[in-house]
Amino acid sequence: MEVNRRLLTLNPEYAGNRAQIENTAFSYESQRREAARQGVVDLPVVVHVVHNTPEQNVSDAQVHSQIAVLNQDFRAANPDVSKVPEVWRDLVADARIQFHLAQTDPLGRPTNGITRTQASSRDWGTDDLVKFSMSGGRDAWPADVYLNIWVCQLRRGLLGYAQFPGGAASTDGVVITHSAFGTTGTAAAPFDGGRTAVHEIGHWLNLRHIWGDDDEGCSGSDFVADTPNQAGPNLGSPRFPSMTCGNGPDGDMFMNYMDYTDDAAMFMFTKGQSARMDATLDNARLSLSRQAVTV
Repeated sequence: MEVNRRLLTLNPEYAGNRAQIENTAFSYESQRREAARQGVVDLPVVVHVVHNTPEQNVSDAQVHSQIAVLNQDFRAANPDVSKVPEVWRDLVADARIQFHLAQTDPLGRPTNGITRTQASSRDWGTDDLVKFSMSGGRDAWPADVYLNIWVCQLRRGLLGYAQFPGGAASTDGVVITHSAFGTTGTAAAPFDGGRTAVHEIGHWLNLRHIWGDDDEGCSGSDFVADTPNQAGPNLGSPRFPSMTCGNGPDGDMFMNYMDYTDDAAMFMFTKGQSARMDATLDNARLSLSRQAVTV
């Protein structure tokens, strides 16, 4: 949301794009429009590892472990989806999205989908400098062909951040701190389940935080009808039910990927959230969706 507010302030075109994207998302989530795509879309990913120390230079195995988590979670094939409380099990969504590391680079050359950049900066903020070679980071690959993921050391304990659809291609994608990326290597508990990237790619596909970002109030909205209203983010591993904003008896859907709980405590997207992702892939990210493999 920090990035979103900055772009809304600095870029009038982004503000206009966001309004149009939200109108489209509403029409899908309210079932006024149905998804145009058929089958499962398999999106090409490039992972830019920007490192200053050997520890930050995550292994290929760590990258592959993250892709494996994405492919489970966005298909509702994760084993822990069985932990969803019975009252919400019929809301669990297979978003019909898969991910694979790119096999060709922007020039058509073979690639393993991973770039590595030795940087002079030990850590990075949310100002997007990690996304540009001129500032010591790594330039994005074309955003209409690839999902760009930057892995680096983020400051202030930040796990990751994303750019909503509608922004500049040069900064499009998600950034994840290396210790919250994948399930092996430098991934550290309680964020060693690969769920930070799931959360941030949710934003990249136009999902909001489940509590609506209204500073612990009860008036915010994530614009999804099947996620209960809640006061603010949940942390750690809450016990069900955990109630806020008069949302009893079932309470907060804290196991949703768009909350702030520990990796082991989040394990579902809803059908309404999946509809918003459909709207994004059919419209704002249609050019990338067309480049993807449909299976």
